[in-house]
Amino acid sequence: MSQLLHAKQISQAFSAALIAGEGAEAYRAPAYTWRGVRPFYEQDWDGAQAQFWRPLRHAFDGFERREDIFFAGLSESEQAAAGQVWTCSMGQFAGIYARPFLDIPATGRLTFLRYAEFHRVAGDQIAESAIWIDVIGLMHDCGAYPLPPMTGRWFTYPGPKGGAGRLLGESDAAEGAKTLHLINAMITHLGTANLKDHEKFPPDLLRAHWQEDFRWYGPCGIGATATIKAYQQQHQYPFRLNLYDKQFNGHVARFAEGDFGAFFGWPNLNNKNAGGFMGLPASDTSAAMRVVDVYRREGEKLAENWVFIDIPHYLAQQGLDVLARMRQLNGEPL
Repeated sequence: MSQLLHAKQISQAFSAALIAGEGAEAYRAPAYTWRGVRPFYEQDWDGAQAQFWRPLRHAFDGFERREDIFFAGLSESEQAAAGQVWTCSMGQFAGIYARPFLDIPATGRLTFLRYAEFHRVAGDQIAESAIWIDVIGLMHDCGAYPLPPMTGRWFTYPGPKGGAGRLLGESDAAEGAKTLHLINAMITHLGTANLKDHEKFPPDLLRAHWQEDFRWYGPCGIGATATIKAYQQQHQYPFRLNLYDKQFNGHVARFAEGDFGAFFGWPNLNNKNAGGFMGLPASDTSAAMRVVDVYRREGEKLAENWVFIDIPHYLAQQGLDVLARMRQLNGEPL
């Protein structure tokens, strides 16, 4: 059995036990560490269970993980040692949203919560995990959306075109290497351009690595879009023209398998808002963005991209606590 296949089997068993609420501790390393979006941040094993997993399971009746993408790879990154084995799982948590989570009002209705989860596998154990959930998306779907209108469109996003996103068996290493090479080339290409604040750039720069009709599924607060033309108008130009002093920090993990690749940072980048990004006023605070990107390659170019940003954390650094504001709007005393 290959190293990656073994890691995938350990990761799948661990994730299933987390959903069930029992048995996961048998898989975690003694020095296990965990990262999560605001307000959870860094936790040890007991903290992650008490503050995140138990409240999340409690909020949903019939709680389940609906996994759209799953793969593994050897990481190439700037924020951690090279050659680590990581897995990526992406999809939706789902169930009847029966009780509040983070004080977001329960609806009693079937509800989907976007997630992206990463595990570092060391031997037979999970050494560390990182998970993003779309808190703003849950607020939106429960009638508590805290932000101005989005430039894109928010909905329950689909998994990869063709449906073959769960790579549970062995894969051709050459295909994964091809995907990671394409992702790295794109990062280098766009990273150089992004260092120039307040400039648009022509669509040909995107066409070098992206299909003309690619799909971009951004976090709630920004929304989804498609095609190079619409992507530039609905996300890229607002990001480029309204944010400045961008500092790129690299990634904790960046890896690929088959046609799929992903990365995340802690944080990926810092920037300042000149005013207008997500419809918000200017801020002279350099705020950190913790971002996940998951990609699907089709042929020689990237075809789909699912993006997660810890927007509550990004906004809190600029003085806007969206969860506190929601509680105030729901009648909680100041």
